[in-house]
Amino acid sequence: MKRFIYLTLIITLGLFLVSINAQAQGMSNLPLVKIIATGGTIANTAQGRLSVDDVLKDIPEIRNIANIEIHDYIRVGSSEITLQNWIDIAGIITEELNNNPDIAGIVVTHGSNTSEETGYFLSLVLDTDKPIVLTAAQRQRTMYSEDSSRNFIDAVRVAAHPDAGGRGVMLVVNEMVHSVRDVTKTLSYRVETWNSGDLGAIGLTDTDIIRFYHRPEYRHTTTSELRLGNIARADQLPRVDIFYSYADAGPELVQAAVDAGAKGIVVAGFPTGGTPPVVTEKLRELERQGTAIVMGNRGGRGRIQTNREFISADNLTPQKARILLMMALANKMPLDRMEEVFMNY
Repeated sequence: MKRFIYLTLIITLGLFLVSINAQAQGMSNLPLVKIIATGGTIANTAQGRLSVDDVLKDIPEIRNIANIEIHDYIRVGSSEITLQNWIDIAGIITEELNNNPDIAGIVVTHGSNTSEETGYFLSLVLDTDKPIVLTAAQRQRTMYSEDSSRNFIDAVRVAAHPDAGGRGVMLVVNEMVHSVRDVTKTLSYRVETWNSGDLGAIGLTDTDIIRFYHRPEYRHTTTSELRLGNIARADQLPRVDIFYSYADAGPELVQAAVDAGAKGIVVAGFPTGGTPPVVTEKLRELERQGTAIVMGNRGGRGRIQTNREFISADNLTPQKARILLMMALANKMPLDRMEEVFMNY
């Protein structure tokens, strides 16, 4: 009888070990995805922002998509993100990829309001063809119909996808894959807030499959010339400010920006470009003095024509034109090449 009991225990233990080994082998076959957490609504509750570990406990199915490693960088809202945070996140991603070439992709969790800006900055300065995916949410985790879980799952799916590389930095939200250059948050609180305007999303994250439809044509990541180099602090980046054009606007705010140290001004001009005459004259004066002036538009769609008085922002939103101008100035691009930069990025 004892021999039978011992034999049963040995068999049970053996089966248990085989099962554990099979699970381990299955996990080892999953792609490795690194999570860089910065906070935002996607990790927020009425009691405060959760760690990524706590978020993942609520959505355990992510562990069936990829092996997850976590870098909990900060826990802040999108309005608190700074230029220094951008530099730090770029450094963390570069270090992670250099230290572990087995990483399939990286997900950055982020507050929604500035996610497009962080993403566009990363698309200019990161030198990698690995998928870098930002994701965010509109509703706190404890709200009805919260979108954070689905967005998080889809972001990991895209980061782990074998065909996601080489598409630049992406924003995955609301079952769509957007290029960070094109996407803008357009609504205050509804989940369909993110929109890529005239150019559209580059893919879909349906439950059955991830589908990509095109690749960005402009320069980004591996083809970008706009690197951080030795820049490690925000105060090493040139200041660029945005002036919003409106009827009967005066030149005082533009001058104040330059007096405060701005090396470049992005104008959120009228939808066709342009400002009131007194502002235009001030912009001409500042351009003659060496300030870079980029003309965008406040309408949100379309592009500013080239070969006009100031540098065309093409179809970039003013907030992204600011980032591009800042990085072009940081990389010592001469003013006579600036319009070429805006056409290529």
